[in-house]
Amino acid sequence: MADTPPDVLRYTAFSTDPAGGNPAGLVLDARELDDEAMLAIAARLGYSESAFLTRAPDGDPRSYVVRYFSAKAEVPFCGHATVAAAVALGERDGTGDYVFHTRAGEVPVTVTQDPDGTPRATLTSVEPHVTDVAPGDLAEALAALDWPATDLDPALPPRIAYAGARHLVLAASTRERLADLSYDFARLETLMHRLDLTTVQLVWRAAEFTFHARNPFPVGGVVEDPATGAAAAAFGAYARALGLVPSEAVLTLHQGEDMGRPGELTVTLRSGDPRVRVSGTGVRIPG
Repeated sequence: MADTPPDVLRYTAFSTDPAGGNPAGLVLDARELDDEAMLAIAARLGYSESAFLTRAPDGDPRSYVVRYFSAKAEVPFCGHATVAAAVALGERDGTGDYVFHTRAGEVPVTVTQDPDGTPRATLTSVEPHVTDVAPGDLAEALAALDWPATDLDPALPPRIAYAGARHLVLAASTRERLADLSYDFARLETLMHRLDLTTVQLVWRAAEFTFHARNPFPVGGVVEDPATGAAAAAFGAYARALGLVPSEAVLTLHQGEDMGRPGELTVTLRSGDPRVRVSGTGVRIPG
């Protein structure tokens, strides 16, 4: 453990408003921290995840080993903390390309500026995959959520999608169904541990390329994640694999509105490249 306290930054991702999007703790130089210290910092902050960066041994000054911790445990990959960390690095070291070496694999990240000067980070996921969900597991998830099966959108069938972390994708048939979220925390947490899920990705299709999302996250110690980059990447892979969108498309996901922390995630699919790109803005949280 470090003898002096590390410099802990607080950024929000997928919003230009510190009160919107998804907040993350960041330690841009975590080389003196052991696992216990990183978990303690993440638990103290109480955010859904925090990111801890150390320079990669390859000597590239823009290459980092990144570890992600929720308040309860380490997770293999976190999209919003990746975007937040990239924005922070861009502000410190300049725009351009970075490489994050994560437990899920290598994640390239590019930092740019919007025309108004707002920083934006785009991550490129590891290669995704989509699998069926067993009927019994689906029934247990719906029971934990207190969702009747008739409230699901048959056009978007349930699947487990992965783009660095595993997410169960369930589509609501109405916006009202998505807005009404009150679930059995312990029951859903138990199922998610058994299926190795990071979140449950609840979505509603508002238009051809526009979706609203909510992400219960009991395994991370929080009821709901406000904006979930890893799940957005997984959802992009899901939508393409099921032919819900063209192989080349740009999707917009709105998340956090029902929590009072609205955020916007852009998901880009490219023909011939199985990976998914997720981009968003970010801003430092004062104090």
